[in-house]
Amino acid sequence: MTAAAGSPVIAVLGLGEAGGRFAADLAAAGARVRGYDPRVAAPPGVHDAADAAEACRGAALVLSVNSAADALDALAQGLPGCSPGTVWGELNTAAPAVKEAVQRAAGQCAVVADVAIMAPVPPRGLGTPMTASGPGAGPFAALLGPLGAPVEVLDGPVGLAATRKLLRCVFYKGMAAAAVEALAAARAAGLEQWLSGNIAEELTRADAATLDRLVTGSSTHAVRRTHEMEAAADLLDDLGVPARVARASRDWLRDLSAA
Repeated sequence: MTAAAGSPVIAVLGLGEAGGRFAADLAAAGARVRGYDPRVAAPPGVHDAADAAEACRGAALVLSVNSAADALDALAQGLPGCSPGTVWGELNTAAPAVKEAVQRAAGQCAVVADVAIMAPVPPRGLGTPMTASGPGAGPFAALLGPLGAPVEVLDGPVGLAATRKLLRCVFYKGMAAAAVEALAAARAAGLEQWLSGNIAEELTRADAATLDRLVTGSSTHAVRRTHEMEAAADLLDDLGVPARVARASRDWLRDLSAA
């Protein structure tokens, strides 16, 4: 789709896997998109800006899609091109303190929205669910919603969306780490196919009551399970597999038993 003269100008800073896909989808949806990334060229349909300030100049919305370490640097580079009404969408996965630092640094030069991307971007692109909080959350949703982005606006300050995202990460990424560690050990023991099928069966069987059973069972049987995970960690040592998750689980169970 060709961008209409009255369509919003959106800047995308960071054109990696997520930013590049967002930029391409926004252009396809009819927005006028300017992109900047010192390492990656802009996708077709997106103006390849010479620097971050040029990308942001005249933009109604800026999407900063970099990393937590680059969040403040991206803001410093882009802010000279912003005006007081510019909505700065802080999409980087970062701690609430980083999002708050971005808001302080933006001052009156831009309105900051703390945005959390709540699923992997590649399958759905601009259709990936997002949550947003802070003073820029409403305007962020109003600008992106008509272009096809599902944005849940949270009634709360900058940092709230990041808190939700990171709490979710503790579970999902922790579960992924446990699966990777267990399968590595199973592979070393010649039992990978068996364990893979067992894990898949457990995930398929899970229901709304599973969480309660996990939490209640861990507290009720903490002493026994502490010893089980100690034995599991010893097994991984013997197999030559780092027992990071196993020992962390043992330590959590030990704390539960003490409580």
